[in-house]
Amino acid sequence: MAIESPDLALQILHIEDSSADQGLARIILRRAGMACHIQPVETLAALQQALQERSFDLILADYHLPGFTALDAWALVEPLPARPPFVLLSGAIGEAAAVDIMRLGMTDFLRKEDIARLPMVVERAMEVHEARRAKERAMAELAQSERRLAELTEHLQSSIEEERASIAREIHDDIGGSLTSVKFDLAWITRNTPADQPLHAHAVAALEMLQHALGASQRIMMNLRPPVLDQGLVAAVQWLAESFERRTGVAVHMRTSSQQIAASPEIQLVAYRTAQEALTNIGKYAHASRVEIDLSDHEGFLTLEVTDNGAGMTAAQREKPRSFGLRGLQERARTVDGWLDVSSQPGQGTSIIVSVPLQAH
Repeated sequence: MAIESPDLALQILHIEDSSADQGLARIILRRAGMACHIQPVETLAALQQALQERSFDLILADYHLPGFTALDAWALVEPLPARPPFVLLSGAIGEAAAVDIMRLGMTDFLRKEDIARLPMVVERAMEVHEARRAKERAMAELAQSERRLAELTEHLQSSIEEERASIAREIHDDIGGSLTSVKFDLAWITRNTPADQPLHAHAVAALEMLQHALGASQRIMMNLRPPVLDQGLVAAVQWLAESFERRTGVAVHMRTSSQQIAASPEIQLVAYRTAQEALTNIGKYAHASRVEIDLSDHEGFLTLEVTDNGAGMTAAQREKPRSFGLRGLQERARTVDGWLDVSSQPGQGTSIIVSVPLQAH
């Protein structure tokens, strides 16, 4: 590793009480073509002062020094936020003891009798150090990216729920009100038109279609933002189960730990949307004949489990590129510090479990 520019010279702190060994290390590194600035220290106080005054690219350390050892030096170096590589250069300990010391986190060990290999050891230590720093930077960037993604997901989920609530209000106030007014008019026409007149038959047919439209608008409104959530999570999930059973004919059995479960609105919404998505998937794909829903708040956790006896899923089906339903549920659970687990085997049904800690909310 030839370093020609003085600006790029390695800054080395050499913990060594022998001036001969200090000079030998300097000569060997320079003969190898390494531009370096070596600052020797002989006491623990001098080491502490040097670490406070500046940063170093690498630390060389003898093991036995007057009044302290390399372990004492390492205790000062290890907590540094940008800890440099620490190479033990000593003839006072054996290989086995050196290996035990290295497990503490030091970078490398070289016996003084092999000091000719010092340039290679320094080069390797710097390469390992740079690789570690690159990994730490990559991990930090990944963690930051994941935090931003989680924040974006939470924001999107909140925006979606607000938009759903807004649309539900418009359906109830505008469309629902208008349809109800038309229903009254059609009802008046049917009451005041002879039954044998064509107008009467048309009015009756229109009234039936209007009743269907009113039912559809009510169903859409409830799916967007169910008012039943205001009565509590248990009532809301029970309403989902009953609606699903009426619509599909699939038997749903629900168990709950109590009739009222105390949870924040955010947690209740996560649990409700999980049950809603699970039942929607069962209705579309599972071909099930029975569904079981368990809702409990035992041991400080809200747990919702939806299980069916349908076709099940393969791992490939769960991971297909544009399958966002389960992934969306996982992200929802994370927004309230919870987690989602999916268990499924082809032909053996599917179980979806969401668990959320209640204490933090």
